[in-house]
Amino acid sequence: MAPISSCAIYPGSFNPVHYGHLDIARRALRMFDRVVVAIYVHPGKPDLFTAEERLDLVREALKDEPRVRVASYNILTVDYAREIGAHAIVRGLRVFSDFELEFRMALANRRLAPEIEIVNFIAAEEHLHISSSTIREIASLGGDVASMTPPHVVDALKRRFAELRAGGSQSSFMVSLED
Repeated sequence: MAPISSCAIYPGSFNPVHYGHLDIARRALRMFDRVVVAIYVHPGKPDLFTAEERLDLVREALKDEPRVRVASYNILTVDYAREIGAHAIVRGLRVFSDFELEFRMALANRRLAPEIEIVNFIAAEEHLHISSSTIREIASLGGDVASMTPPHVVDALKRRFAELRAGGSQSSFMVSLED
């Protein structure tokens, strides 16, 4: 009997993608034949990077992983997982406060789609401090985020914040525990 091909979805905003995200995606490949890094496009929510820019940044970061596909979606995560034939939803846990949010989301997703497993990966110790919102805040103030995100993302952040400053934007990118 041939083994069943397994597919997992790794959803998130990835705004921007960072080394913690990339670590989780690569570790998920140890358990699943295919991983779809699924960029959630929240209707009406302004993001630092557009959906297309985030797709490009994540694709570049994972270009060496042929079993990873990068896509965007704007429906319920479980509905998107079903649409693409994913058997699991992968999520990362960094700090204790992540657990409560992820636990509640897992319960809701289990109620909506009991056939889809929720798999949580504990962040690698060297990535525990990294979040997209922290990166945005540091980069918005001209700080160095090179240890947290790939060089092409660092460059994209510098360009974006230069554009915002040139346009007179004084946008604040405050830290959120939800990123």
